[in-house]
Amino acid sequence: MNRKYTAILKEDDGWWIGWIEEVPGVNCQESTREELVISLKEALLEALEFNRSDAVSAAGTGFEELEIAV
Repeated sequence: MNRKYTAILKEDDGWWIGWIEEVPGVNCQESTREELVISLKEALLEALEFNRSDAVSAAGTGFEELEIAV
């Protein structure tokens, strides 16, 4: 499944700043727009993997994974 997320990008005083709307805490700052988009993608992937690992660890054993579409 190819999920899509929304990036908010802003140039501020010579720096590019960005956030991922759907995932709190995923934000980056880079000197160019292109670098910012790459950094946001990397940070988003890391956050999703961390959140997944954290949820699986918290569930322990005997859990079920269910994909939910909204």
